[in-house]
Amino acid sequence: MEYQQGENRQQLALYTSCLDDMVPQDNSVRFIDQFVESIDLQEMGFEPLPSQGRPPYNPADLLKLYIYGYMNRMRSSRQLEKECHRNLEVIWLLKNLKPDHNTIARFRKENPKAIKRVFRYSVEIAKNFNLIGGLLIAGDSTKLRAQNSKKNNYNKKKIQRHLAYIEDKLKEHSLALEQADGDKAEALSTEIAKHKKHHKKYTRIKQELQADKSSENPQLSTSDPDSRHQIVRGMITEVCYTLQTTVDDQNKILIDYKLTNQNDKKAMGMMLRRAKSILRTNKFTALYDKGYHTGSEFCTAHQLDIKTLVAIPAIGRASQAPHPKYNAENFIYNQKTDTYTCPEGHKLTSNQSHYKTRNYTFKQYKTKACKGCPVRSLCTKAKNGKIVQRSEYAPYIEANAHRVTQNKQRYKQRQALVEHPYGTLKRQWGFDYIITKRKIAVASADAGLMTLAYNLKRLFNLGVKFDITAVCAALNSFLGVMLLAITQLSTQQALKIAFPRNFIKFMKYGNLNPATEFKRKLV
Repeated sequence: MEYQQGENRQQLALYTSCLDDMVPQDNSVRFIDQFVESIDLQEMGFEPLPSQGRPPYNPADLLKLYIYGYMNRMRSSRQLEKECHRNLEVIWLLKNLKPDHNTIARFRKENPKAIKRVFRYSVEIAKNFNLIGGLLIAGDSTKLRAQNSKKNNYNKKKIQRHLAYIEDKLKEHSLALEQADGDKAEALSTEIAKHKKHHKKYTRIKQELQADKSSENPQLSTSDPDSRHQIVRGMITEVCYTLQTTVDDQNKILIDYKLTNQNDKKAMGMMLRRAKSILRTNKFTALYDKGYHTGSEFCTAHQLDIKTLVAIPAIGRASQAPHPKYNAENFIYNQKTDTYTCPEGHKLTSNQSHYKTRNYTFKQYKTKACKGCPVRSLCTKAKNGKIVQRSEYAPYIEANAHRVTQNKQRYKQRQALVEHPYGTLKRQWGFDYIITKRKIAVASADAGLMTLAYNLKRLFNLGVKFDITAVCAALNSFLGVMLLAITQLSTQQALKIAFPRNFIKFMKYGNLNPATEFKRKLV
């Protein structure tokens, strides 16, 4: 059978095309190049790597390399180093520069804050191209495994078990050593020395845990100190970080991210405050799942004047009545009289005392009618009768429950919105773990490049172009409409109306002066 034949590897050839001709005009690598060239990297906070005998690499080139790598499922600095030698697109992007893996890795490690600013810049671009609606957002979190095994994560109980086990072994080996001789005695001595070494190590960790007053149950991770052992789902646990994200509904573009080592309970207020700052408005609705259902966070949302729809979690077994009809949620509260009415019609009153827990204060409501109530066994098992607690945040919790009831169809959009980025990042790209270690700041650089790559992929697929010719054409068309309305204003006043901020940056990228172009248009 006749097959297609390749060329002779020894044959000399004279290429008539340049490197630029080998990369198609619609290739995403050109998009990356144009995006990075439109950024003022010094303003973003990127610092050039220190010179070590020869000029350092331009931060723009290393940022291009990382964005290309993350958009193509490559995060390892060694893998990116290989691509600089064999990948035609990377060779074109870096103009044949070949940084080593140490240089590549140090750039990511030393610039987490600057990478965050570049992500924010991608959000600003999406806003300028009207790709962010700003009316409906959804928030959620996902767990990203840290470079720290469960074995190397400790808490007080775990350390106590280790020390108790070692002490038992030391006693056992010491008794055996008294009766042993020869090779057996030498082996036991080795075991005793090993256990004493481990005992010293665990004693030091125990002291560090006792000195840690940051939480009731402190943890210590030895490989990645800021990572924490958390529940991923159900009974599955991992030593990981939590990536909080906020997604706009119009084009599933991420508008914010934050890497933490905490659960979702206290995250909603913080993310809403940041979303308000980014969108420069509070006229949006935020959707969250039941993990964010916390009274203090609803209070924060109320203070920010932001409408939230948060799923209502099921009542815990300890709070359930013997019969569901008599659960506390079925007791009707009267704000005017400050009383509750139970399903049997009895009024529960408060002594107006405020009781304090670790996170909030509450009042208790009860009635003497409980003693002779015929359905008491269905309502409560408490000796002193039914007691209903009302926290200081109850009005905000009830308002959220009312909104959820009135907007069931809208809340159903939450999962479709917020899971879109996670499906891309974790399922398609395989970014289900943090590749860096040693502190959360370095890990946040990895998370920042993930989210930046996702946003740029969305912008590229949505047809955003950084071609300065296209930008100027759009501006000229826009100015033509605006001219009649602004001819009576000064040039500087007109510029504020006619030129969005990032379009001015694009014009400067193309060596154009916005004021000069505007005056030329007026003439």
